[in-house]
Amino acid sequence: MEAQIPASDYDQMIDFASHPTETEATVAGLARLAGGRHARVLELGVGTGRLALPLAPLVGEMHGVELDQGMADALRAKPGGEQVHLHIADMSRPLDAGTFDLVFIAFGTLFALPTQNDQVNCFQAAADQLRDRGRFVVEALVPQPATYHDGHKVTVASIDADRVLLNVSLIDTAAQVLTTQQVSLSDGDVRLFPNRIRYAWPAELDLMARLAGLRLRERWSDWNGTAFDQRSPRHISIYAEA
Repeated sequence: MEAQIPASDYDQMIDFASHPTETEATVAGLARLAGGRHARVLELGVGTGRLALPLAPLVGEMHGVELDQGMADALRAKPGGEQVHLHIADMSRPLDAGTFDLVFIAFGTLFALPTQNDQVNCFQAAADQLRDRGRFVVEALVPQPATYHDGHKVTVASIDADRVLLNVSLIDTAAQVLTTQQVSLSDGDVRLFPNRIRYAWPAELDLMARLAGLRLRERWSDWNGTAFDQRSPRHISIYAEA
């Protein structure tokens, strides 16, 4: 899998989609799931370190997988970057780095893998790298095809005095593919942040887990552990050995 958003733009794109308090809640939730300061933790698709950098001081050993060298270089250049053990590798294949108490993939990054087979392989790779009683945690959106009109949708992400943020997207429900542009308009400047994902339903992910020898233990709608229901726009799914 190759990065679709340049590393130089990635942090700005993340800022559009994730408030700092959301990052804090995510890190706190992951630290609890890891089980303490002696835990070995692996993030799949670590990017520029939004989660791995603040999580590293809270666990025993923090690892991250990233295929894009530019992303990895950006992470290493940040304060605390030396605390994250980086692996330039495909997250759908297991590392030669031992086993982990917690393996996680956040922010819908699983859907950046372009095919169902790649996503199945990612579950298997995660399962192969778990210690006894280890957990694989997946954060992902819940598909919302009914919100699209004739296969497309435009939404306003935010408006302030000097910037407007728009999300423009096309959905292919047969292929389960979502193509998006995040558009930033500010003082005559237009920035585009393209993305393309292959989405999957929670039940499909549960089946991928079963194929890898895992089963669903809990499913939340946020990192505070709020119960998941039919109104939840996303899920945090926690898998462990069957």
